[in-house]
This record gives sequence, C-alpha cells and structure tokens, in this order.
Amino acid sequence: MGITDRKLRQKEEVRASILDTAWEMVVTEGWHSFSIRKVADAIEYSVPVIYSHFENKDAILLEFNRKGFKLLAEALAKAKMGKDKPADQMRAMGRAYWDFAFANKEYYQLMYGLGIPTCAIAEKIPALKDLTEVIITSIVAMVEPGKKPTFDPWLKYQSFWSMLHGLVSINMVSPERAEKPQLAQKEAGSQEAGSQEVGSQGADMEEGGSHHGDITLAKLVLEDVMCSFIRGIEAAEGARQD
Repeated sequence: MGITDRKLRQKEEVRASILDTAWEMVVTEGWHSFSIRKVADAIEYSVPVIYSHFENKDAILLEFNRKGFKLLAEALAKAKMGKDKPADQMRAMGRAYWDFAFANKEYYQLMYGLGIPTCAIAEKIPALKDLTEVIITSIVAMVEPGKKPTFDPWLKYQSFWSMLHGLVSINMVSPERAEKPQLAQKEAGSQEAGSQEVGSQGADMEEGGSHHGDITLAKLVLEDVMCSFIRGIEAAEGARQD
C-alpha cells in the first residue's frame, strides 16, 4: 500500500470514528448534548482535526440525516414489495413508517426536528427523492390514468405524510399513548361489522411482526386514518367519473 492510499484510509477511519462517536453520544445522551468539542474529547483528537473532516456541526448532522432518510426509504420500499393492490401498499408503507419512527427515534427526531425538509436540504439528501417516489407511485396507481385530470398526487402525498407525521409526533411526545394497550380484539362473531376491517388489518400486522399481544390504541388510530385516507381518494375520484 502506497503512502497516498495509507493516508486516505487513515482519513476515512478518523471520519468514521467521528461519526460513530457522535452517534453514540446522541443515543446515550440525546441531541442536546452533541457538540464538536465533546466528540473531539471522546476520540482524543483536537477540535481542528474534527473540522478538517467536517466543516461544522451541521455537516455531521447532515450525514445522519442522509442515513436516516435512506433507511426510511428502504423500509417503505421493502414494505411495499409483494403487495399488488395500491391500497395495500399504502397501508403497508404507513405501518412501516410508524415502526421506523419508534424503532429509530434519534434519526426521526433529527430528520423532522424542524418540520418538512426544505428544498435546499432535499437537494443534499438523495434518499428524500426515493422516499417521495416510493409513496407517490402507489398513490398514482390508485386512480385510473386519463380519467381524473384534476387529481394531484403531490397534494395526496403531502396529506399522507402529514397524517403519519402528526400521529408519530403526538405519540412520540406522549409515549404512554402508544404503549397503553387497548382491549384485545374479541372473537370474530362478537365484533360489529364496522370494526371487522380494522380487526383484520390488526391481524395482518401481527403476522408481519408489528404486534405482540394486544393492539395499542395508537395503532388502531393509525389503521383508522389510513383507511379514511384511502377511502377518501377512492370516493372522491370515483365521484368525478360520474
């Protein structure tokens, strides 16, 4: 290995060490504790060394943002696979979004800590485009092309994201809402017709590993709003054909 290659490898190792240490600090102490100086002290390097790899604190945060959105986009794409019907794809992606948020709170809080990412930020995070595309393609597939000229997939995407992000935010701030168990589903014969769809969706979630035991109130709400979102598109667009 030549001198140039050795220096390059050492630089990459230091950069990786900075990111690993910063992330460990975030997970154990929270975002409020993260600072360039604390990272430098932890890896026993000077502050200028950190700045030789990252322009500032925001540059490190951007790296975590990129990874977070990449992981989320991959989770939604995986959830969508194997689902033929667009409505089923939307439900699967909604559940995957929820599961990602609570399994990766540190990433999620950074990714959406200031609301919807701006265009300037989106340009620096290619996975944001992948995330948008995997959702919008299913939304577009829910309506028959050519018969609904007023249909706005971008508007529906924003509505879908707002719905999911709102539910996640409420339950992330008040975790007892997400953890408080609702009464378990009763035997099928004792359920009213109006609750059968939610019940079957809950059973599907258990098969997919999203549930262990009782269905939580928060996830019942998630299923309900996704159902309303899908029915809203189907009903509104169906009416426009008449």
